[in-house]
Amino acid sequence: MQNQVVLSGVGLWTPPNTITNEELIGAYNAYADHFNAQHKDEISEGTVEAKPHSSAEFVEKASGIKSRYIYCKDGVLDVERMRPIIEERADDELSQQAEIAVEAAKLALKSANKSAQDIDAVIVSCAYTQRSYPAIAIEVQEALGIDGFGFDMLVACSAATFGMHRAYEMVAAGTAKAVLVINPELVSPQVNYKDRDSHFIFGDVATATIIERSDTAKAEHVFNLLSTKAVTKFSNNIRSNFGYMTHATDKDPYAADKLFHQEGRKVFKEVCPMAAEHITEHLASHELKPTDLKRWWLHQANINMNTLISKKLLGREASREEAPIVLDTYANTASAGSVIAFALHHEDLQSGDYGLLCSFGAGYSIGSLLVQKR
Repeated sequence: MQNQVVLSGVGLWTPPNTITNEELIGAYNAYADHFNAQHKDEISEGTVEAKPHSSAEFVEKASGIKSRYIYCKDGVLDVERMRPIIEERADDELSQQAEIAVEAAKLALKSANKSAQDIDAVIVSCAYTQRSYPAIAIEVQEALGIDGFGFDMLVACSAATFGMHRAYEMVAAGTAKAVLVINPELVSPQVNYKDRDSHFIFGDVATATIIERSDTAKAEHVFNLLSTKAVTKFSNNIRSNFGYMTHATDKDPYAADKLFHQEGRKVFKEVCPMAAEHITEHLASHELKPTDLKRWWLHQANINMNTLISKKLLGREASREEAPIVLDTYANTASAGSVIAFALHHEDLQSGDYGLLCSFGAGYSIGSLLVQKR
C-alpha cells in the first residue's frame, strides 16, 4: 500500500552579504574600461572585441533583478580579479557547501518539528557541487548526526524539484519514512563576472525541505504532496563545461565556456511554452485547471519568463499573491528559487488550498509538485 506523502518543513538560509545592481555594474564597467584600454590596439585592428558597458536599469528591465545575496563578496568587485575570494579548506574541515546546507537543514528540521534522528535519507540536489566525492550529502549527514544514507543530484535549475521527486518516491514506496532534501546553491564561483550578458544573473542561497509520511507529520503547516511530474529535453542553450576532463584536454579550465553561459533569447522562446504545457498537463491529470490553484511557486530566473508563463496559463498576468516573485532581491538562485518562494509565501494558505512548485532550466529540465494544504 502506498503511503500518503507530505511536505512538512522548509528552511531558507540567506547569506549575510549582498551586491546591488549598481555595485555590480560599477565594477563591470570599470573592468570593461580597463580591458579596452589594455587591448586598445587589438580592438582597433578588429582582432579583439571591445567590452560594452552595461547599466543597472538594463539589468532590472531584462531580468527583474535588483540585488543578490552572495556567500563571499570579497574579490567580486575587484577589477583585477572579478571572482570571489574563497579560502580552500582542509579535507578534515566542513566544506563550504556542506556548511550552508547544514544551516538550511537545521531550519527545515525546526519547521517540521523534527530531529536528526527522525530522518532516514539526505539528498543534496543543486546545480553544482564543489567536488565529485565524497558526496556533499554524506558530509551533511555526518555533520547532522543522521543515520541512513545520502547522495548528491545535479539537475541544474530543476535540481530542487527533482530531488523532492526522489524523496516523494522513497516515502511513497516505504524505503524511507522522512527525507531531508537540501539545495545549497553556491553558484557565485561559476559566474563569469566579466560577461555583460550573464554576470548579474545569479545569487547564492541554501534551501531545504522535509518530505515524510503523513502519519508522522507534526508541523504547523503540512501540505499533502499529491503528485510529481518531470520532463527533460536535451538542449545546448544553457551550458557549463567545467569538469575533470579539462585535465586531459589541455584547455583553460576557467575559460568562458567552462563557466555558466547561455543563449538567453532561445531559452526564453523555447522554455516558456514547455513550462506552460507541462503545468497544464500536470493539473489536468488531477482534473484541475490553472484557476483552481491558490498559489504558484515558480522558478525564479527571469520575471519576464514568469509573466509570460502565467499569461499562457491564466490568459492574464498573475498577481504577486498568486505567483510570488523573490528574484528581485535573491536573483536567480539556480534550483532554489521556487523553494524560496514557497518558504516565504505558504503560511497564509488555508486547508484545502492547492499550490504548485515548478522549476525549469538547463537540460532542458522541468519539474513540478502539486500540493494541497492539509
